[in-house]
Amino acid sequence: MVGISRDNTLVPGTEDRRSHVCFQEWFSMVEVSMSDPLRRIDALVEEDTLPTPQVRQQLRLAAGLTQTEVADAIGVKRLAVAQWEAGRAQPHRGNRRAYAHLLRKLAAKHPDAAAEEASDEG
Repeated sequence: MVGISRDNTLVPGTEDRRSHVCFQEWFSMVEVSMSDPLRRIDALVEEDTLPTPQVRQQLRLAAGLTQTEVADAIGVKRLAVAQWEAGRAQPHRGNRRAYAHLLRKLAAKHPDAAAEEASDEG
């Protein structure tokens, strides 16, 4: 069994006889105790993480989209998407979030396009 100490840390090999806490309950307690800045940082990293420029292009092509269509969806000019895919520029905060969201959706629909880079590096 795993118990929880008074400072809400897990203690392997112990049993908290006062109450048994399932993983879901423990996770909720830890999440509540995590400071707001750390949660905001985690959210930004998850929302803003972009694949390499090559994978960005592969995902767009796998979906059959043009740079213009991606640009229109995000609200930027086609040249911005071309530069992002070439690795010459990075999207700014609001655009980055929208672009990362689009790429995550494309990766879910076309997992092979995102996996091609890993096989190219070997």
